[in-house]
Amino acid sequence: MTKETLMKAIQISAFGEPRDVLRFADFPEPAAPGPNEVLVQLEASPLNPHDVYVIRGGFPVLPPTPGPVGNEGVGRVIGVGMDVDHLAIGDRVLLPIFTWLWRERMTISAKGLFALPDADLHQLSMLGINPPTAALLLSEYASLEPGEWVVQNAANSGVGRAVIGVAKARGLKTLNIVRRPELVDELKEAGADVVLVAGDNTAAEAEQAVNGGRIGLGIDAIGGEAIGLLATIVSPRAAVVAYSILGSATMSIPAWSPIFKQVTVHGFFLGNPDSAAAAPAAVREVLPLVVSGDLHTPISGVYPPSAIVEAAIHAERGGKVILDFTAA
Repeated sequence: MTKETLMKAIQISAFGEPRDVLRFADFPEPAAPGPNEVLVQLEASPLNPHDVYVIRGGFPVLPPTPGPVGNEGVGRVIGVGMDVDHLAIGDRVLLPIFTWLWRERMTISAKGLFALPDADLHQLSMLGINPPTAALLLSEYASLEPGEWVVQNAANSGVGRAVIGVAKARGLKTLNIVRRPELVDELKEAGADVVLVAGDNTAAEAEQAVNGGRIGLGIDAIGGEAIGLLATIVSPRAAVVAYSILGSATMSIPAWSPIFKQVTVHGFFLGNPDSAAAAPAAVREVLPLVVSGDLHTPISGVYPPSAIVEAAIHAERGGKVILDFTAA
C-alpha cells in the first residue's frame, strides 16, 4: 500500500465558533494538474468577516465539513498541466472564490486565471472580493456621471475603502458615514471627499455637504435604520444597494422614499451568477489601483496559518487580518 502524502491546511471540524472548530492540521496533497489545470502554492489570504460567517455555518455558500475553509487569496503556480499556455511556473495568480483555499497547495482549473504584476503581496491577496464588489456596486445599479455623489455607510470597511478608491478613479464624489470621529481625517487622506460621523443631524449635514449635487447611489453594509438613512439622503430616483448585514438582518426604510422619491432598493452578493460573471472584468479594472497603491487597505495583523485561532480572535475584534502562508 502506498503511503498517502500530506501537507497542512486550515480546517474546521464542524460549523461553530472559530476558536472551537479551527485547526491547522494534516491534509492530503492535491493530485498533479491534469489538462487545463495548474498546481498553486498559496502565499497569502485575508481573514474576512464572511470567513467567520462561513465557519459558523451562517453564509449562503458553505464548504463540506470537516475540511478546509478560506475564500480569497493569491498563490504561485508550481505546476502546469497540458493545454495551459497562458500561465507558467512562477506566475502569481488570484485564486477563485469559493475554492476553500486555506491549503498549502491546490490543483485548480486554469480557466480565467492570469499572471498578476509585481505588487505588495498582502494587498494583492485582498483583490478578489472587496475591490470588484466596490466596482460593481458603483456600476450595476445606477448610471452615474462624473461629479455625481455616492453615499455609503461603514465607509471604513474593506469595501468602503475600495468604493472611495474606485469612485475617485471614475471621477465620482463620495459622501462617507462612519461611527468614530477618529476615522474622519484618515478616510479623507485615503481620498474621501466628505466624511460624516453618524448622528441625529447626518441627513441635514449630508444635504449641506453636497451643496445641491446629485446623490445617485447609496451603498449600505449595516441594515436596520442605517439603510433608511441612506434612502433619506439620496436624490430622487436614486438606487440604494445593500451588500452586507453588519448591524441588522432587517431593513427599516421610510415608506416615502420609494413611494414619493422613487428610490429603488437592491441587494448585492458577489456569488450571484450575474455578479460572478461580471467580476473578472471588475478585477482587471481595479488591479492597477492596487498595484499603484491608490487602493490600499490598512492591515492590523499578519499571522502564520499555524496561529489561525489567534488570527480569528483578532478578526472578530475588528481590523483586517492576513494569513501569510509564506511564514508557515
